[in-house]
Amino acid sequence: MSKLQCFQFPYGHDNYGVLVHDADTGQTACIDAGDAQAALAALEQQEWSLTHLLITHHHGDHTAGLTDIKSATGCLVIGPEPVSSPIAGIDRFVGDGSEFEFAGRRVRAIHTPGHTTDMINFHFPDDALVFTGDTLFSMGCGRLFEGDAAMMLKSINKLKVLPPETLVYCAHEYTATNARFALDVDPDNKALQERAREVTRLRANDEATVPSSLQQELATNPFLRTDDAGLRQSLGMVDADEVAVFAELRERRNQY
Repeated sequence: MSKLQCFQFPYGHDNYGVLVHDADTGQTACIDAGDAQAALAALEQQEWSLTHLLITHHHGDHTAGLTDIKSATGCLVIGPEPVSSPIAGIDRFVGDGSEFEFAGRRVRAIHTPGHTTDMINFHFPDDALVFTGDTLFSMGCGRLFEGDAAMMLKSINKLKVLPPETLVYCAHEYTATNARFALDVDPDNKALQERAREVTRLRANDEATVPSSLQQELATNPFLRTDDAGLRQSLGMVDADEVAVFAELRERRNQY
């Protein structure tokens, strides 16, 4: 079995879509459908034919191009059960722990409510890939539009236990701002300091900071480090419970 190929493409102001391709079977999946023109251009550039469209959640910057992409390619659309706003055009609904096959591989849906209540992340365990939508960002997490801190922390913790070598593909290029915020709340973190320098270099060259590895996130993302003594000391929340620490981080990030 050959390794899956990933081709990340930008659209909108700061969104990313990703094509996931298996050379053996020719099957190709696209993660989210915010911009049909961008997705179809990426497929043409790679000379791949779309077979699957995987939708993470209902927000328009992830779904606006769904109908056009499906019409142009005849792909199978897989997306979240309608626990939030329904998404037109989904052929197969998935919930937490649902599995389906793509290119002879098992793909697992992880329900990660918080940003929205319908959010699904797609985990490809055989290839150590996870597509986190707007749940987990590089050194950040999504705003709590439809959930609360306890809900989002529980969702984040589902991702924390994936193998550390897992590559994390998130849906937005927010990393530079996230890095500055992380340094404010976790200033003594040497791994974070080094990673922030690398992010500055990448963005200065207009290069993507996504994907990252889960190992990097565990070392540098404050939303994965709510149990860290140094971070808690910086926040003045040494004895607080993890939900309170997470809520404080999210509120501070909202104001940043």
